Parts: sequence; structure tokens; C-alpha cells
Amino acid sequence: MWKRLLSFRYWGHVFRRIGPLLASPKVPVREKLLFAVPVLVYWVMPDLMPWMPVDDIAVTLFLMNIFTDRAERKYLAR
Repeated sequence: MWKRLLSFRYWGHVFRRIGPLLASPKVPVREKLLFAVPVLVYWVMPDLMPWMPVDDIAVTLFLMNIFTDRAERKYLAR
């Protein structure tokens, strides 16, 4: 698992797929909101390190990873 998360090829896949998955009519709005709402709330709520968005970026990447894996597996199975 760690090897995959540290792979540039894997993250390239995540970044290429996040936009089309969010725009896809095959993925229900509920699933999209399960990704977007926590990300937006985390970016807006006050931080422990207000001038260092490292934790915001890490949480966003983590949720992007979960969303792309889940949406591809459930809704875009080939």
C-alpha cells in the first residue's frame, strides 16, 4: 500500500481521474458530495497552522485517493 501511495504514476492517475469522475453522470451526486463537503469544510475551518496549508493538502490528497478508488470500483467497473 505505501509503495502505491508513494508512486508518482499512481498520483498522476488520481489527478487525471478526479475531474472526469466529478463530472461523470454515472457517479451519483451523493458520492461526489461525500468527497467535496469534507474537503471544503477542512479547507475553511480554522487550522492549527493557519499559514501552512500542508495539513489541508494532505487531507485533500487522502480524500482524493479514497474517492477515485471508490468511484472507479463502484461506478466505472469495466
